[in-house]
Amino acid sequence: MSKYEYLSNTQLHEALKIYLAFLEARSLSSRSEEIHVTQAIGRVSARAAYARQSSPHYTACAMDGIAVTARITFGATETTPILLDASEFIRVDTGDPLPEGCDAVVMTEDCVEDDGGIALRAAVAPWQHVRQIGEDVSAGDMILPSYIEIEPATIGALLAGGVRMIEVLAKPRVGIIPTGDEIVPLGDNPRTGEIPESNSAVFSAMLQRWGAVSAVYPVVKDDPDLIQTALKRAVGECDLVLLCAGTSAGRDDGTAAAIRALGEVCVHGIAIRPGKPAVLGAVGSKPVIGVPGYPVSGIIVLEELVKPVLDRLLKREREIQESVCVKMGRRYVSSLKYREFVRATLGFDTEGSLTAVPIQAGAGVITSLTKADCILDVPQNSEGFEAGERAHVRLLKPIDRIARTVRILGSHDPLIDEAADELRRGDIRAYVSSAHVGSMGAILAIGRGEGQLGGVHLLDETDGSYNVSYIERIIPDGGVALVECVRRAQGLIVEKGNPLGIQSVDDLIKPGVRYANRQKGAGTRVLLDYLLRQAKIAPQQIAGYDREELTHTAVAAQIAAGSADCGLGILSAARMYDLDFVPVCEETYDLLIALSAMEQPQGRAFLRVLASEPFLRRLDALGGYSYDKPGRIKKIWPEKQQEP
Repeated sequence: MSKYEYLSNTQLHEALKIYLAFLEARSLSSRSEEIHVTQAIGRVSARAAYARQSSPHYTACAMDGIAVTARITFGATETTPILLDASEFIRVDTGDPLPEGCDAVVMTEDCVEDDGGIALRAAVAPWQHVRQIGEDVSAGDMILPSYIEIEPATIGALLAGGVRMIEVLAKPRVGIIPTGDEIVPLGDNPRTGEIPESNSAVFSAMLQRWGAVSAVYPVVKDDPDLIQTALKRAVGECDLVLLCAGTSAGRDDGTAAAIRALGEVCVHGIAIRPGKPAVLGAVGSKPVIGVPGYPVSGIIVLEELVKPVLDRLLKREREIQESVCVKMGRRYVSSLKYREFVRATLGFDTEGSLTAVPIQAGAGVITSLTKADCILDVPQNSEGFEAGERAHVRLLKPIDRIARTVRILGSHDPLIDEAADELRRGDIRAYVSSAHVGSMGAILAIGRGEGQLGGVHLLDETDGSYNVSYIERIIPDGGVALVECVRRAQGLIVEKGNPLGIQSVDDLIKPGVRYANRQKGAGTRVLLDYLLRQAKIAPQQIAGYDREELTHTAVAAQIAAGSADCGLGILSAARMYDLDFVPVCEETYDLLIALSAMEQPQGRAFLRVLASEPFLRRLDALGGYSYDKPGRIKKIWPEKQQEP
């Protein structure tokens, strides 16, 4: 009498671990396809997507009201209002182009109709209630990195950036082969001994929920040759195959034998009930899973073993929203009039507390949602939260993902996005969250424990060095290290052909030259101020000195659109917009890292990426960078012990 045995009785977690490693060794791979962005909800990006246009692509009014030249309102107060006649303002609606000659908008609520004109009881700041070109996204910015599930806000951000088609991972095609002499197609009045085939409908619904598509094959009788023929066909047409029934130790159950005949069985028999007879194997690089015939057993096997394989093919993890209590990393001031839902990022500070930092962005900036980790709920009649105070947030991403996120707060450079994307391509369990707060903001944030890394390029005018003196002054207690990154070309970004003949900062005071500046605390702003002092030029001599942009690409976007004539920035930003570049200097761009981040796997992984060949090729493609040993520790400041 024949004796039938299982190959194993492996514990579930061990079986899954062994099987995934088994598949990776056989080059388990995903397919990709190009689809329209509007059809991409729930899909996973196959590679990074970059903005093709700026949003907004013109200087726009952000409020209903009147457009004015700000300087004519200076001096207006409650007690000494200024009366504007009809020639001094233009009525506008939200979204209208900012009229020529105007540089600010006054809200309708602040306008008092008076004798055919409008009375203002407060002065207007330049660029008040004006949406600058590229405020949401600048052409050339990375909107979406590789292997991220596309959400509704992401679709809006992509469309705003002019992206219409996007490459996504193809939905895995899963073949379902029902087997068994007793199994018959669904129909009325089955005869004795016949079992209507319904498992494929259940499995197809589960697969659809998980982002896959099913292909149900005709029922195959318990004949080894027929099963092998059906399996061979399905493997050629699908990314994963489920052989249904025929997995137990019965004499007619040939699933394991069929897999072994065409490929290899990894595990047969798992220590679960129901579902013990499951078979895990592969034909070539294609996973083949033998699913027990009982419906409940099959469902358990799909939940515990098939879904993880699909997740590996789709490079994603299932995300479940939840609410938590967090500590505020910064003060947030709220209006008493409204219940506010504030977009915020999350991270673990040096004390291990989950901290929230609100994202400072207007309601029209849709990319703030794609960058947010949570929604901070600020109750009505609340003045907001102080730093360190507890607050309630609704998670947009799971806590374990946030714990695996490298939080980078610092000076803007496209290389951060490129490194983040390269990290994702090498380790889908690591994430990067970045915010552009300038070099000074990076040092302050890391000193407060709000971030793990920060891009810094602050020039010390006394000796020409970079970064060290600022770090030692602002973070006297240490606990940080300076990591070598790149040297990059800084220069004056100008229109193609340089029609105004701008060659140095001396030319910024030429009549008609409009400048686009960086925000206070940005290393590029520090460099400009230094150059101006060297040239004995006062900031107020430069038209546009107070016009601030948060990124190099935003500066380039203004110049490309004709809204500005010049701005100090990096070569890679000029190249993105096909603009001319007048070199000024080569500067040092380093990364400041908290020592605690160097103890975390994702922090170490990010530093490894900096020295990797794929990342260095990306740097070379961007242009304007030189490097020696990216990722090398240049200097460490040990954490000082507090006095008892």
